[in-house]
Amino acid sequence: MAQLHKRFTDAQVKELLSRYLKGEIKRSYLQEVLGIRPRRFWELVKRYQQDPSSFSIYYARRNPTRVISSAIEKNILKELSIEKKLIGDKQIPLHSYNYSYIKDRLQTVYDQKVSVPTIIDRAKKKGFYLKKPQRRLHDREVLTHYIGQLIQHDSSHHLWAPAAQQKWYLITSLDDYSRFILYAALLKRETSWAHIVALQTVFLKYGCPLSYYVDSHSIFRFVQGRDSLWREHHRLTDEVDPQWKQVLDDCGVKVTYALSPQAKGKIERPYRWIQDRLVRTCVRENVADIGPARTLLGREIQRYNFHQVHSTTLEIPYLRFQRAMKLRQSLFREFKVRPPFQSVKDIFCLRLERTADPYRRISLNNLQLPIRGANPADRIQIRLYPLNASVSELRFWHKDRLLDVHTIKNSDLKGLQF
Repeated sequence: MAQLHKRFTDAQVKELLSRYLKGEIKRSYLQEVLGIRPRRFWELVKRYQQDPSSFSIYYARRNPTRVISSAIEKNILKELSIEKKLIGDKQIPLHSYNYSYIKDRLQTVYDQKVSVPTIIDRAKKKGFYLKKPQRRLHDREVLTHYIGQLIQHDSSHHLWAPAAQQKWYLITSLDDYSRFILYAALLKRETSWAHIVALQTVFLKYGCPLSYYVDSHSIFRFVQGRDSLWREHHRLTDEVDPQWKQVLDDCGVKVTYALSPQAKGKIERPYRWIQDRLVRTCVRENVADIGPARTLLGREIQRYNFHQVHSTTLEIPYLRFQRAMKLRQSLFREFKVRPPFQSVKDIFCLRLERTADPYRRISLNNLQLPIRGANPADRIQIRLYPLNASVSELRFWHKDRLLDVHTIKNSDLKGLQF
């Protein structure tokens, strides 16, 4: 809304204040007409009562308008030029200027303080401005009442660092109530194990939430395609639980599936925010490897969680999360390994089954592994836990009993179907 002196004359405001003091107009109505808050209203009333004849809503600027230096002007145009090149590159997922990002960069990199309106003013004058497209109105609100009530989980595949010339995956978990990002990782490949690691990190650090909210990606859900005349369907949707879903079942955590990307708006918006800033920074710092990109991602997550006021909650996510913890406004519950299982390796793992042969062995690829305590024809449940990039621990179970443990090279396990 425009300033008061641009919408009313002195005479108009004097008349309204006079009628208010005579009891002819209520304060709430007058505030609504003038478009001002109570504090501003009482300041006007006090000034009018002190000297009605010289009362004026106009004011004289005490300090001269600040003139930015040529060095600042040069850096603003430099950053705007970089923005223009990024927007023009169809390979990069950026479609608009980010003047707030430029303001932050001028302060952190050049130690120059400039307001966003000043940057926008220079952008308009120099041709670095795009009108924002009209968007459908969307009521953003928090539908949950507790932290841990709903965790938004997703992955995003983008060209995060154009100099690397390859797309990477960003896996993120976000608490719906506080908008606090609980987990974020940048990976070259998206696998079931990568998403299980995300679950392990969240559960061990914060506890088990009530439910997760994901899309219908094959890692999260088995979805059978439409009927075909050329093949027979043996499994229908949700008749087979993927590896990720089996972990949640063991932990007693529910899963809700979004039917479209639009239904996951709460996590799509943080993705856009992170994507917007991460891509711009990777370009400016000429990042060509995923290692430095992960460092920059950590910096942006830190900013988002601990410094950025969220546009919907109007709070910093971390402070909102901590306040809910103090008020016991939480549905997180402590993670515990439930019997008969003995270790987190039995829960956060990849699973498969094999049948013991007459020699009490099972076959994995070309490996013949003897299983202590197994009998011929026993169905053996194998729980595979990658220890590092080289080896994995295989834990063999039968009827709620741990039979044996083997450590195997990952290279010998390639090609296994989970």
